[in-house]
Amino acid sequence: MIQPIIFGLITLATGIFSYIQYSKIYKNIKLGKDLAIAKETRGERIKNTVLIALGQKKMFKRPLVAFLHLFIYVAFIFTQIELIEILIDGFTGAHRFFQEPLGGLYTVIISTIEVLSVLALIGTIIFLARRNLLKIPRFQKDEMTGWPKLDGNIILILEIFLVFFIFLMNSADMAHSHGKYGFLISDMIYPIWENMNLTDDTLIAMERVGWWGHILVVFAFLNYLPISKHLHILLAFPNVYFAKLNAKGEMDNMPDVQKEVASMFDEEAAFEEPDMDEEIPKFGASDVTDLNWTSILAAYTCTECGRCTSMCPANLTGKKLSPRKVMMDVRDRADEIGKNIQMNNTQCISEDLKTETSVLTKENYDDGKSLFDYITEEELRACTTCNACVEACPVMINPLDIIVELRRNLILDKSESPEEWNAMFNTIENNGAPWAFSQDDRDKWIAEANEG
Repeated sequence: MIQPIIFGLITLATGIFSYIQYSKIYKNIKLGKDLAIAKETRGERIKNTVLIALGQKKMFKRPLVAFLHLFIYVAFIFTQIELIEILIDGFTGAHRFFQEPLGGLYTVIISTIEVLSVLALIGTIIFLARRNLLKIPRFQKDEMTGWPKLDGNIILILEIFLVFFIFLMNSADMAHSHGKYGFLISDMIYPIWENMNLTDDTLIAMERVGWWGHILVVFAFLNYLPISKHLHILLAFPNVYFAKLNAKGEMDNMPDVQKEVASMFDEEAAFEEPDMDEEIPKFGASDVTDLNWTSILAAYTCTECGRCTSMCPANLTGKKLSPRKVMMDVRDRADEIGKNIQMNNTQCISEDLKTETSVLTKENYDDGKSLFDYITEEELRACTTCNACVEACPVMINPLDIIVELRRNLILDKSESPEEWNAMFNTIENNGAPWAFSQDDRDKWIAEANEG
């Protein structure tokens, strides 16, 4: 009975540590502003979740990579059946709990898992080669050096270990039982152990190494996800569900600007006394706390696959903008703020510039930094708002929303825009169009063109 006790303690420790890790991610996502989701859109959101998150519909715009990813994805799903059995065996001390009640079906299920595991292994090796040997351009960008590159490799290596331990466990078990189970792939492996004339004790030890190795890698994987881009395995589903359903290119209005413009058409509004106590509105976003929480969720969902950057015309023409980097920067900034709030290690500065000590929250947080310390004006101004990045993302992440909000803040709050833009803004304000011709001149030109 010592194994169930050890297994239970390890599982409990894993669960507690996982809860702490994922709670931090949840709190970081909630740093963003609240956003109401219309109930009447629920049907369309569920449809998107099934087709795009579960069915990976957008992945198949690049069929070869999509099928390789599908091998790993389907193997991951089916392997959960064997994982459930391992958990039951671990807590009860049983051995292959499902084998007796399922009979021949059990052999079919495990054989299917083994075939999928082989396909997943092939996909994993190819992905490792693509990242490290073939030097695919989108994996060689500046933002993919250091930890992002190592992170991508770590998860692929863990997948190789998972497959290795599955086959070690199954093949050693078959050798010990003289081929009793009939698993498809292990049936080809276990004769190797028989030909080595290994003792029963050695085969049992090998099976236990495979069993423990598999579950410990799973536990490690579970706790590794919160610091990895592979968190998308879990967050892709809520991200797709909560993604914007607006037509691509449709930007959110700013209520304060709408109100001001509406007042310009209201004759009575000119005589109204302004409310001197009314708080001055903030336009756009300068930090993650100004973004909607769905934008921060998208940042944590980002797979760093680089499809957005590979399709960005600004990036393709050598400009500094990388939509992938924007998402990574938002995530890094949310991590920084979340950690400081948790540790309460940044002091608040009051209006009279005196340092105050108080419990930090997203409302009073101020460390003198912002998202502009991560994302430069050069990057933001390079964006053409063409939506190529939005269209390219396989899990409906929208970097453009964040870019637009940051640019709004630069222009409307900080009055920082290029001279060329200022000229355009002036002509729009004066003439209702970006061209330096009045409405009368444009109407005259149209009339003359029609006469001709």
